[in-house]
Amino acid sequence: MRYVGSVYRPPSEARSLIVQVTYGCSHNTCAFCSMYKEKRFTVRPLDEVLEDFRAARRLYPRVERVFLADGDALVRRAAELETILKTVRELFPECTRVTCYASPDSIRIRTEEELRALRAAGLTMVYMGLESGCDAVLEKMRKGHDAAFIVEMGRKVRRCGIALSVTAITGLGGPELLERHAADTAAAFSAMNPEYIGMLTLMVEPGTPLYDWVRDGTFRLLTPAEDLRETRLLVERLDSPGSVFRMNHASNYLALRGMLNRDRDAMLAQLDRAAADLSLLRPEEWRGL
Repeated sequence: MRYVGSVYRPPSEARSLIVQVTYGCSHNTCAFCSMYKEKRFTVRPLDEVLEDFRAARRLYPRVERVFLADGDALVRRAAELETILKTVRELFPECTRVTCYASPDSIRIRTEEELRALRAAGLTMVYMGLESGCDAVLEKMRKGHDAAFIVEMGRKVRRCGIALSVTAITGLGGPELLERHAADTAAAFSAMNPEYIGMLTLMVEPGTPLYDWVRDGTFRLLTPAEDLRETRLLVERLDSPGSVFRMNHASNYLALRGMLNRDRDAMLAQLDRAAADLSLLRPEEWRGL
């Protein structure tokens, strides 16, 4: 198996076979993101991709999940993706799930017929970053699209039978946009009604514009208490029946999981307990969280 640069995958793909079908991210200008900065976006030669899958078949007796890396595999030509998916199906008949990251732009360039064909060929789910439903946050963080466009791309994926996992980031609007970020992000999730909703907590990475903004004081991070408040505002506004809500990333202050809308009250109660526990700490104690 051959890999170029750092390889990233969602937490749920920890046990998946990971093969790069593209290198890097096709957008790669988000102000908060440090991923893929060491490599230029490139579509990997198809013969190399297929060779890696054949090598994996020789190495691993059983492969049940496959993740197509890097940051935007869906941008490949649909015919080439179908060839990759067909190869996976032929080499790994035991495989039950093939997934990849997808950007709003790569979803835009795929016709609905192409997306349905990819689903028929074995692409079961895509991961898409919403980051925020608030246009002011998206503009500041250089996401490249407004919330309405991202929501429509998510709905397009779902119309074509491909499962959708969408992530957003608490704290991305700072204290000034805390309430708008929470409310608008909840509205965007509810409009998409994805199979999975994932919440990350903002982490500041060196080498990003956000890092510079934090250092020069033009962007202030949320305190843990503010972050919990924002999360609660978001969860109480979610109306996305059947969506699995996950807040289980290493960045999160609190692990939270449930099925919407069924478990919303239980998750709110858990958030309230966490906030009450946090209020018992002195500021110098929670600053280290």
